[in-house]
Amino acid sequence: MLRWYQSKLAQRPMLTQSITTAVLFATGDVMAQQAVERVGIEKHNLARTGRMALYGGAVFGPAATTWYRFLQSRIVLRNKNAEIVAKVATDQCVFASTNMFVFLSSMAIMEGGDPKEKLESTYTTALAKNWLVWPWVQAINFKLVPLEHRVLVVNIVSLGWNCYLSYVNSQSK
Repeated sequence: MLRWYQSKLAQRPMLTQSITTAVLFATGDVMAQQAVERVGIEKHNLARTGRMALYGGAVFGPAATTWYRFLQSRIVLRNKNAEIVAKVATDQCVFASTNMFVFLSSMAIMEGGDPKEKLESTYTTALAKNWLVWPWVQAINFKLVPLEHRVLVVNIVSLGWNCYLSYVNSQSK
């Protein structure tokens, strides 16, 4: 399975990472609805899961793939530990804050809600929680994981994170 994935990643990296991200964003939402909120299969909100899959595959997957390539090529320092700190700081200040804004706004729009209201009610708390988790994940990711597998690592950790985001997003209605 890993060999097949690596082959697809080498042939079509953007498509492979986008599909992987869509599947894992949807899985995070299913986990939120079934394991956290315990809505049951009969009351599962498929539209919500679809919105998460759409965002993951159409927005986050391509954006993260492009972002990691950008960081890899633009932040290059002699001291590799300083390079990792610079990548994590840039990732968290630029990408994480922007992605949180785009995620919450996109969800509000797809749900027929008010993006401004959604951002006012959830952005600061969600970003603060992001900064408790992701700098550590990204430090390990940038230090140990080859560029082509970084989105996959983020997607795997994101199962729990997307479960949280989906839950936060659904609570602010």
